[in-house]
Amino acid sequence: MKTVTDTAHCDDLMKALETFREQGSLIERWGAELARRLSAGGRLLVAGNGGSAAQAQHLTAELVGRYRDDRAPFSALALHADTSSTTAIANDYGVQEVFARQTAAHGRPGDVLMLLSTSGASANLLAAADRAHRLGMTVWALTGRAPNPLHLAADDSLCVDAPVAATVQELHLVAVHMLCESFDQAVGSGEPAATARAADHPADARDDGRPATSHRGDGRPAPSHRGDGRPAPSHRGDGRPGANGRAGARTEGRVDGARPDGPGGPAARPAGLPVGPRTVGTRPRRAEGDA
Repeated sequence: MKTVTDTAHCDDLMKALETFREQGSLIERWGAELARRLSAGGRLLVAGNGGSAAQAQHLTAELVGRYRDDRAPFSALALHADTSSTTAIANDYGVQEVFARQTAAHGRPGDVLMLLSTSGASANLLAAADRAHRLGMTVWALTGRAPNPLHLAADDSLCVDAPVAATVQELHLVAVHMLCESFDQAVGSGEPAATARAADHPADARDDGRPATSHRGDGRPAPSHRGDGRPAPSHRGDGRPGANGRAGARTEGRVDGARPDGPGGPAARPAGLPVGPRTVGTRPRRAEGDA
């Protein structure tokens, strides 16, 4: 009978870790590629069953939150975490569709679907991989020993060479942390503050980091005034009244848009006085920079 002092579990882990180290370059490449796609507006979808579901949610939490250093959040979804959708799909379409249907709902061409499985034979993960490929997504897999169905269905895979599922899951967690570290290095610790500001307050900043319409990017006032402090469309730049306040010089007695007998109409206006500008169908001139 084994006791709590038995180190067989640790021995299995250390043995598997020796071959796992050879996967370092693959994880580094995944981190760099994931940083490129998510920084461009892409999304990571992650799925797994049981303990692998916990690993999937661990990964997305590190990307939406942070791994070590503070940075902007990135879009990552653990598909099992929406329990209402998961149970509804399982009830209406069968357990095999729980991840495939959510992949179809949330995935877009160029996004990444990462699937975690110790056996590499879960039918619902294989269905999700197939759906992702049809959508133009990239599929990565973390599995146990190769070959296995999921390893063969994925575009790229990291297969842990260990006979016990517990050891495979433990090294999957190591892979998750290494992936996050590689991701953060690729994103860069010195990213512009505007990137984080735009992510937290999209309505207050433009995509290029300039403030939104309340001010120009160089600190000049926005469309309500010209950049040199001169008034906007209600006046001309030389101080003369603009389109809305220009004094007319026409005296031919024509008043467009005025009522014949009402205030401001011909019957109420003394003959010979200048007539105001035409107001029907006209629009004030647009000031520079007006959107």
